[in-house]
Amino acid sequence: MNAAPLNNLRHYFESGATKSYSFRKDQLKKLKQAVLKYEYKLYDALRTDLKKSPEESWVTELGMVIAEINVAIKELRKWMKPNRAGTNLLNFPSVSYVMNEPMGVVMIIAPWNYPFQLLINPLVGAIAAGNCVVLKASEFAPATDAVMKKMIEETFPKEYILYAQGEGAQIVPQLMNQFRFDFVFYTGSTAVGKIIYKMAAEKLIPVTLELGGKSPCVVERDANIKVAAQRIGITKFSAAGQMCVAPDYILVHESVKEKFINALRKAILIFFSEKPEQDYNYCKIINEKQFNRLISYLKDGTIVYGGRTDKEKLFIEPTILENIAMDSPVMKEEIFGPILPVISFKTMEEAKLIILKNPNPLSFYIYTSSRKKEKEWLSVIPAGGACINNSSWHLTNHHLPFGGRGLSGIGYYHGKYSFDTFSHKKAVMKTPTWFNPKIKYPPFKGKLKIFKWIIK
Repeated sequence: MNAAPLNNLRHYFESGATKSYSFRKDQLKKLKQAVLKYEYKLYDALRTDLKKSPEESWVTELGMVIAEINVAIKELRKWMKPNRAGTNLLNFPSVSYVMNEPMGVVMIIAPWNYPFQLLINPLVGAIAAGNCVVLKASEFAPATDAVMKKMIEETFPKEYILYAQGEGAQIVPQLMNQFRFDFVFYTGSTAVGKIIYKMAAEKLIPVTLELGGKSPCVVERDANIKVAAQRIGITKFSAAGQMCVAPDYILVHESVKEKFINALRKAILIFFSEKPEQDYNYCKIINEKQFNRLISYLKDGTIVYGGRTDKEKLFIEPTILENIAMDSPVMKEEIFGPILPVISFKTMEEAKLIILKNPNPLSFYIYTSSRKKEKEWLSVIPAGGACINNSSWHLTNHHLPFGGRGLSGIGYYHGKYSFDTFSHKKAVMKTPTWFNPKIKYPPFKGKLKIFKWIIK
């Protein structure tokens, strides 16, 4: 891609066309109409790429986007209003406020596991905040990529939203070398996130990085084991485990370990049947490279449930592992697949030391009936987000910020947090001219005492 389309985005943004409330609201409505128009084509594409059912695609992809758009349309006028701020004595009688202004021309880079939602959800925030946008979807979900390209190009002019296709490892550096974006929003692996961050740093481009990591899940002895098994099972094995907020491994109190594993076995059978490869609700692995990576983990522990694979169908059965060495690859790398290590612990300190081997996870899950334990766990484990007696579903609540910390990411989004992420907070102070005391101007000799009284 040459620089001309990128320069067209810059010219369009600088024209001021994207900044008005009416323009932004109209574009959000157009986006919603486009998603609904392409609903069934998107279902087919997601089925092709990942074997997702229409129901799963609505809950985790299209429906989440529609909900995000509805919130943005409803709240946009309020979000755009300047926020009144206090003024200190030194600047009396000035008035202060914070103005939300668009970043400018932004780029959104999305992964393959939720190829629609993770590209279009950030787009909602970028549109609401008044930006021009370059979209780069993953080439590893080609059917969904093709449908989204057609949908976007049919709905928006290229000088406003530009859809870029191609191999990410080539086209993203090309775009970033040719053009200085005002902001980059990336979702994907930590390894690629570091590359994006480095490229952005060379041009002092601000970024949001939505990465991954090993999200731990603690099951205490006082947990409701049946409910814990069901809620962990559905979120771990949804999308065949290819979800950044899926529980990566379980730390279960030794007194309830066998009870938990038995309950989890039962839940998996109910959810995905004895033959998940034929089940309507069970997804496939995205490609052969990921399949080969995942099956290499099966040797890192004892398989107590599952373990069947079929390379031709890119199928890996929901699998539970135990007897795992802490220095094995399955405990060092983000699994991102339907393999679940289960490790017992005796004390909180013992479990905490295991978690801290992979610090700052994207998510942290605690199952307990004790308010005391819940508070203790939340206070000792830093994480991007957390759930108590639940897993993963916090990302569906647009009232909560979603994002990581440290190795699991920088920044956050969803709902108003998306608008804030794609906006610059401009500090404004307005000072009247009728009050202009001489104390503010030289000579300053003899004014130290009054300065100390005012500035403190």
